[in-house]
Amino acid sequence: MIFHSPGYLFLLLLLIPVAGLYIWRLRKANAAVQLSDTTALRKQKKTARIYMLHLPFVLQAACIGLLAVALARPQLSNRWSSESTEGIDIMMALDISGTMLAEDLKPNRLEAAKAVASDFVTARPNDNIGLVVFAGESFTQCPLTTDHAVLVNLFQSVQFGMIEDGTAIGLGLANCVNRMKDSPTKSKVVILLTDGSNNRGDIDPQTAAEIARTFGIRVYAVGVGSHGQARVPVQTPYGTQYMTMDSEFDEQTLRNIASTTGGEYFRATDNSSLKRIYEQIDQLEKSKIRVREYSKRTEHAVPFLLAALGCLIADILIKCFVLRTITD
Repeated sequence: MIFHSPGYLFLLLLLIPVAGLYIWRLRKANAAVQLSDTTALRKQKKTARIYMLHLPFVLQAACIGLLAVALARPQLSNRWSSESTEGIDIMMALDISGTMLAEDLKPNRLEAAKAVASDFVTARPNDNIGLVVFAGESFTQCPLTTDHAVLVNLFQSVQFGMIEDGTAIGLGLANCVNRMKDSPTKSKVVILLTDGSNNRGDIDPQTAAEIARTFGIRVYAVGVGSHGQARVPVQTPYGTQYMTMDSEFDEQTLRNIASTTGGEYFRATDNSSLKRIYEQIDQLEKSKIRVREYSKRTEHAVPFLLAALGCLIADILIKCFVLRTITD
């Protein structure tokens, strides 16, 4: 049940001072007949009239409450909807190797990738999204889920050093495929983000791409790194030191992966370009939603009005025939 004008329900608060005033009057009331000795009266059995003494007040309070509810116009909604949603399965493969700490993106490549990917996840509530991380090895940080709050929290916990260093692109992609291959969803996508060249793992990136194509999985490959050189922090016995490295990597392999699977290749050279890439992918991969909705509301104030009228009539009848008072 919903209310068309719920503001009128605040009238129910009037019952508080009304009840307080009634109690105060009872305590201040003087006896109508004064007796020198009430012993005989105490021995008398209480009649129904005694128990009904406060009934008129209860009926009056109920009448006020019912009128307030009726003024708020209670309504019942006969509503049905038929919603057909075809979400997309998206596995995100994130490189967490040491070179992802390079600071050509701010504060570094890894943190920039985590921030933009988290925004991407939040903007797609209808999709099953999961996370695979890889360096020298690969593991699933989060399987496909629609609980995106949990996924975003798991994104925040990703950091360098969780697994052995290196760059196993093929292994990371194969892990994503393994997580998606049995899903009944028609549209399956992998967003592969890395800044290196494959140098670890037992699965070649091209082989992993062929497997992905077999299962109808598109791969959007994102290469991260500015052109030229970038500073990378390195832990030494003397604390954090910085070394300079070339930010070039094996773009051709990433292009081949995207081409083989029917996806696209992008390169992000700074934070803004990385954000634009995810916006492009968001536009390319839209969920299909069809909604049919019917809603009919019926007014239900009349039963409350009739109940209030019944309370009013009952109050009058009780006062006239049951709890009559003697007046001068």
